[in-house]
Amino acid sequence: MEFVRLDGERLTLVFALEAGGGADCAYLGARLPKGEDLAMLAAATARARHESQPDVPPVPGLLPENKAGWSGTPALELRRGGVRIETDCRLNRWTTGPQAAHFMFHDRSTGIDVGVRWVIGAGDVVTVGLTLANTGKEPIAVNRLAALALPVPARFTELTRYSGRWAGEMQEHRRTVAPDGLARESVTGKPGFSGANWLLLHAGSEVLGVHLGWSGDHWLALEPDAQGSGDGRAMLLMGPALDAGEIVLEPGDNFAGPKAVLALAPNRSALAQTFHGFLRKAVLPARAEWTPRKVHLNSWEALGFDLSEPGLVALAESAAALGIERFVLDDGWFGGRRDDRTSLGDWFVSPDVFPNGLAPLIDRVQELGMDFGLWVEPEMVSPDSDLYRAHPDWCLHVEGRDRPTMRGQLALDMTRAEVQEYLFERLDALLRDHAIAYLKWDHNRDLFPAGGKRFIQTFGFYALLHRLRAAHPHVEIESCASGGGRIDFGVLSRVHRVWPSDNNDAIERLRIIPAWSQFLPLEVLGSHVGPSPNPITGRRLAMDFRAKVAVFGHMGVEADPARMTDTERECLAAHIVLYKAWRGVLHSGNLHRLTHPDANITGMIVTHADRALALVAQTAFSPVFDAAPVRLAGLEPEARYRVTLPEPWPPRAKHYLAAPELWRDGLTLSGTALMTQGLALPLTHPETAWLVALERLPQ
Repeated sequence: MEFVRLDGERLTLVFALEAGGGADCAYLGARLPKGEDLAMLAAATARARHESQPDVPPVPGLLPENKAGWSGTPALELRRGGVRIETDCRLNRWTTGPQAAHFMFHDRSTGIDVGVRWVIGAGDVVTVGLTLANTGKEPIAVNRLAALALPVPARFTELTRYSGRWAGEMQEHRRTVAPDGLARESVTGKPGFSGANWLLLHAGSEVLGVHLGWSGDHWLALEPDAQGSGDGRAMLLMGPALDAGEIVLEPGDNFAGPKAVLALAPNRSALAQTFHGFLRKAVLPARAEWTPRKVHLNSWEALGFDLSEPGLVALAESAAALGIERFVLDDGWFGGRRDDRTSLGDWFVSPDVFPNGLAPLIDRVQELGMDFGLWVEPEMVSPDSDLYRAHPDWCLHVEGRDRPTMRGQLALDMTRAEVQEYLFERLDALLRDHAIAYLKWDHNRDLFPAGGKRFIQTFGFYALLHRLRAAHPHVEIESCASGGGRIDFGVLSRVHRVWPSDNNDAIERLRIIPAWSQFLPLEVLGSHVGPSPNPITGRRLAMDFRAKVAVFGHMGVEADPARMTDTERECLAAHIVLYKAWRGVLHSGNLHRLTHPDANITGMIVTHADRALALVAQTAFSPVFDAAPVRLAGLEPEARYRVTLPEPWPPRAKHYLAAPELWRDGLTLSGTALMTQGLALPLTHPETAWLVALERLPQ
């Protein structure tokens, strides 16, 4: 037995390797001291055979297979001539670097080489991926491919998984890792609302976060006690879902699947910071491309399909008066698109709505000091469209069967070169002919029937995005899929922000944004002030509450300023000023989750250099009049801070501040006092939110 050790800043991985046998992760945890005896480390957790095991107990390790008596989910399922192959992959070589290890397995009977690569990257986030090579003489079909096979350390006894629906994404569910395990698979052609490709594992406060960075369908299996390994560990596998026949490796072919990531942290705030740092450094488009996250106004909730050049100009003028920096024209600008059942695919400016084209509107938007954005849904086609009438076979379909619609639309077959070429030509022409700084890229339909292409369809989407960004590198792109239906590290390596949910009700967003921000930094999470009453929930919320919640993210407005009162417009404009003053902190700093004994109080704080900003919000009527003080987090214990409450203050709650002038001028408190005793904020009535600003004082 040989051992390989990889060290990050705070993390150590130890692999136990047997040439001609298997590879196992023998240690995943806090960084070990130099000189740790790795053989003794492995021996300390080794177990003897028990009664109901093969004579040589199987160890699934980094590449589980159904051999030697192991009965769990295999990392690979291969077929030759339609017959499933019983693989027997043996470790034949490995290479290592300071923070990377590549393990190569070979199956003599099939001629398949399997590579498993583990890399400790920025912030100690570990990236894992599998590659396949067919060195044999016959084609091999790949029916299952895991991106990650992880023997989970036995100390992780609880898990948090996510479920959801449209307008209700990323709902957390924490439970014990039960003997029946966990198995999930998406079938919509994208990650979907259920959040199955995000998972947390808990060992007390310590937490292990795992994610599959893939924008298509996926599967996950968590099998306690590894189905007979007998060493008390669970096996976790994640991978892309494949249709039969999608991936066939001819002799000499190679294939690399999508990658999974995992990160270990002492608590959930530290895990969020780890993932945020990794995305900022290693995943998101180059930061040099980014401008400060501009405040948006999106036309949808204001105008819907009721578009005209005068109406849009008036909306743009009212937006500029609020301090908006980007005006986004949503659906309805193209072809005959007067409702949601026509014209997708006809990406030509509608002469009915814009008899003079888009130029006059864009010119006026720019005169007002804003840049211009546009909504598109390139991967879809309406049966009632010129594109579909010309090319009915360009959509995903099964020959001879019905073509059922969803939202009145079909999905284009992104695996076809002519489809990609047409879409690039149309989008490229729009971006060349108009001063468009931003695309809101939507994907509103599930992929059914997929015609056996649900895996390779995603590669077509990636290819189009890659080509478009290469041609127009300064255009920012948002990923939207009826809200949060396609959010993952794969798409985030190609876009600049995501739309977490179509539900912009501020109370709902106080759950949705903290859930997404467990993995994603605030600067990529679109956070808009919606109308009141809210079009999805029907809830009426005060502008002060809606605006304060929207500050914590990439702020925008999805409402008609003309329908607001003067007081509401003044309040919104003031919060836009606050957002601009604080976005440098919010979009570069460390996010900490705040805890409070009242479950209806949500708190977050972002610390950066000498400044910090917290959001504390109450969503339900408090059982006590004087809520417990809010204890802050992430501060330097010995440092002294000037603490203020940025105005405007919540109209009802401000009357319960004991010393308003003191809160305006600032209290001076130590980090220890703020994190131990906290701040007694008026949090009694529903829909109350406070911003808390901190400035570290010189010593």
